[in-house]
Amino acid sequence: MQLRDLFLCLDIKEQLLIIFAGLLMVYFHFRKDKDPPGFPPGPPALPILGNIFNIDAKQPHIYLTKLADFYGNVFCIRLGRHKTVFVSGWKMVKEALVTQADNFVDRPYSPMVTRIYSGNSVGLFFSNGKVWRRQRRFAMTTLRTFGLAKESTEQSICDESQHLKDAMEKEKGEPFDPVPFLNNAVSNIICKIVFGRRFDYSDHNFQIMLSNLTEMAYLEGSIWALLYDAFPGLMKRLPGPHNRIFSSSKSLVASIREEIEKHKLDLDPNNPRDYIDSFLTKEKHNRNSHLGFEEENLVLCCLDLFLAGSETTSKTLQWGLIYLIMNPQIQCKVQEEIDRVIGQTRQPTMADKPNLPYTDAVIHEIQRMGNIVPLNGLRMAAKDTILGGYFIPKDTCLGELVLLSLSASKLLIDFLQRISLNDDPLVVFHASPPTSSSQTPGCLLASSPQTTSCVAPGPK
Repeated sequence: MQLRDLFLCLDIKEQLLIIFAGLLMVYFHFRKDKDPPGFPPGPPALPILGNIFNIDAKQPHIYLTKLADFYGNVFCIRLGRHKTVFVSGWKMVKEALVTQADNFVDRPYSPMVTRIYSGNSVGLFFSNGKVWRRQRRFAMTTLRTFGLAKESTEQSICDESQHLKDAMEKEKGEPFDPVPFLNNAVSNIICKIVFGRRFDYSDHNFQIMLSNLTEMAYLEGSIWALLYDAFPGLMKRLPGPHNRIFSSSKSLVASIREEIEKHKLDLDPNNPRDYIDSFLTKEKHNRNSHLGFEEENLVLCCLDLFLAGSETTSKTLQWGLIYLIMNPQIQCKVQEEIDRVIGQTRQPTMADKPNLPYTDAVIHEIQRMGNIVPLNGLRMAAKDTILGGYFIPKDTCLGELVLLSLSASKLLIDFLQRISLNDDPLVVFHASPPTSSSQTPGCLLASSPQTTSCVAPGPK
C-alpha cells in the first residue's frame, strides 16, 4: 500500500519513466532471442525498436561502415525484433558468398518483397530452392542466346551509343545532366534483350517506366525499406515515401504485362526473338511443373532483369564519369590510347579490347571503386554455420556491405596516374574481371612484384 501511495504521488512523467524502466527489465530478463554463445557482436538495441533509429536515413551504409570499423568484419544489428548479421570487406564477403555459397543461397522472408510480388515467392532474385535454380539457369541461357554471345547485341550497343551521342550533341556544348541520357541508353539495351525492341528517348511510356525503375531502386536501398520490413503492420498504414515503392512496382508490372500480350499475338515458338518469347515457349512445354514457368512469374522475372541490369549499369557509367572528371590525367591517357588504337573514324568493338590494356584497367578499377550496390539483398543461413569465427544459427539473415576503402581508392588512382603510356605494350598477367568492389583492390593493377600483379608496364 505504501508503494502504491508513493507511486501515485509522482507526476505523470516520473510514473511513465518507472513503467518504462520496469518493462525494460522484464524484456531483457525474459526475452527468448538471447544471443547464443559465439554470436557476432553489435551495438546495444532498444526493445522492440532495435537499432532502427541509429541508422542514417539518407546513407544507411555509412552507419554500417562505422560499425564494421568498431566491431570487425562480422557484426550484428537489430531491425525491429529481427537480428541481421552483416559481413564487410572483400575477404569476408567472398567467404560468405563464394566459399560458403550453399550455406547462404536462400533469401529470407521480406514483407516488402511479398507485397511487391503479390505474395508470390518467385522471380529471379527472391525465389528459393528448385524454382530459383531452374529460373536462374534459364535466364542465363537465354541471356547468352540473345545477349552476351550474339554479335548482333554488340552491334545494338554500338547503335545505342550513337543514339546517346546524338542526344548529347543536341545540348550544343551547354552544361547538362548526363544521368537521364545514360538511363535511356542502358535501359534500351535491356529492352532489346527482354522486349526485342528499343524505345525512342522521347517515348512517354518509356520515360514513365524509367522513372519508376529509378524510384524503386532508390527506395529499396533506403531506410524506408528497412522500416517496412521491420514494422510491416504499422508501415502499411502510414503515409510516407515507402508507399511509392508499391505504386512504382505496380506501374512497371502493368507495362511489362502489356509487352507480354503483344508478344502473344505474333509468337513463333520456332523462332523466339527475345527473353519473353523464350519464356512463353518454355511455358507451353512445362505446364504444372512447379518450376516457375507461369505468366505471373514471367512478369516478375522481367521486373528483376530491369531492376538488376538498368540501374546498376547506369550507375557504373555515372561513377566512371565522376572519376574521369576528377582525374584528368587518367582521362587524357585513356583518350590517347583510344585515339591511337581506334581513331576518330569508327566505333570500338570487343575485338579492340586486347589492344586497350590501360583503358581496360581503368574500366575495371571504376567497377571496383564505384559503390553501385553498397547494401545487397539479404540472404539467409540454410543451416548452423561458422563465419569469421562466429556462430551463425540457421535462418539468421545475412547482409553484405560491399565498399572499397578510401585509402585503397587513392592507391589505385595514384598508380593509374603514374603509369606511362609509351611504345612498349602493357603486359597483362591476369584479367579476370571483377563483378563488384568486393573483390581484391588492385587485382588488375599493382605497383610492386610483392602484390598480385595484373597489369604492369612492359619490359624496357
